[in-house]
Amino acid sequence: MVLSRRDAVWVFLAFAFAYFLSALIRAITATLAPSLTQEFALNARDLGLMAGGYFIGFSLTQLPLGRWLDRHGPRKVILAFLAVAVAGCVGFAVADSFAGLLAARVLCGMGLSACLMAPLTGYRRWLAPQMQLRANSWMLMTGSLGMVASTLPVQWLMPVVGWRVLFVAMAVLIVVAMGLAAWKVPPWPQAPADGAVAPADGYGEVWRHPYFRRMAPIGFFCYGGLLAMQTLWAGPWMVRVAGYTPAQAAGGLFTINVAMLLAFWGWGLVTPRLVARGWDANRLIAWGQPLGFLAMGGLIAAGTGAGAWSWTLFFVTSTFVAMAQPAVGMAFPPALAGRALSAYNLVIFVGVFVVQWGVGLLIDGFQALGLGEVTSFRAALAALLACCIGAWAYFMWRSPDNRSP
Repeated sequence: MVLSRRDAVWVFLAFAFAYFLSALIRAITATLAPSLTQEFALNARDLGLMAGGYFIGFSLTQLPLGRWLDRHGPRKVILAFLAVAVAGCVGFAVADSFAGLLAARVLCGMGLSACLMAPLTGYRRWLAPQMQLRANSWMLMTGSLGMVASTLPVQWLMPVVGWRVLFVAMAVLIVVAMGLAAWKVPPWPQAPADGAVAPADGYGEVWRHPYFRRMAPIGFFCYGGLLAMQTLWAGPWMVRVAGYTPAQAAGGLFTINVAMLLAFWGWGLVTPRLVARGWDANRLIAWGQPLGFLAMGGLIAAGTGAGAWSWTLFFVTSTFVAMAQPAVGMAFPPALAGRALSAYNLVIFVGVFVVQWGVGLLIDGFQALGLGEVTSFRAALAALLACCIGAWAYFMWRSPDNRSP
């Protein structure tokens, strides 16, 4: 079933609002980091683990999520999951310890884990192939808008209402998103489309697929590392390495996320034309992703001179890797799309958690060895860059015949 243009717009808006909130809640720890660090006496390990708790919850749900999406469809699944997210936001608002914050972040991650997978699964059936890359880019654009909202707007509201009230407000907005999804997202056919035989209700076919294996390291290190930096470590770098005040760091994050919003908007405009000219996801990643490596290397080399604009250049030049996710979905039949997308999302968000926590462990570890704080940050990011280059090299080494359609 291909949706009409009008229905497709409404479905996109319904999902986009939920994904906006998901990205806002995911990224807000970068802005709240100074306040939470002071109030709860958090060190770098604690901060990385707390932020990564979102991705623990996210990862725990991905495999059952894929099966449920293929079986029950996006509308039923996203409504059930968003109810868990409401509980997570309320729990974070009333937390009085690090353990409480961590548990609430895990719940938020679980509840919001369907906000991108549900629409991408639906788009696999409801949109023409060339429009799926556009829809994915514009979903990521709305995510960037959520990240923009997590920076200066949150910084401005903090002295007025405090971070606890902000999380109560987000719980209310998630309830609104549930109503919009229930109203506009179409039902899911229970039988396989066009009389096709449904694949087995498992993940073996996904894990064994050569294209999935080719894309997995890129998703783990490059895409996961991009999100880990954007949702946590860019903010502490600006404060602890570049010497920004918390307000200046929030302004820097605002700049970064506006740039990402514009980048994904641009990708949505040009990807159908690029695909028509033979520039598919594989070719874009092969030629474009090294630009992100160069930008990250420059950031590390600049050290204390690397502020918001250095991070902006790194993030924007790393957006090529976002093409990997819809490409994986299109490499599988529609009846398996939910599991393929969720499995790949699991790879990405396990990567986010490992990188967020791992960078914190490396920073503390290098400082324990006697390195200064600035040098420790630079060394931790250099280790990440080496892993990203290795993942890209593996992607290039694997057989080019393992392409997505």
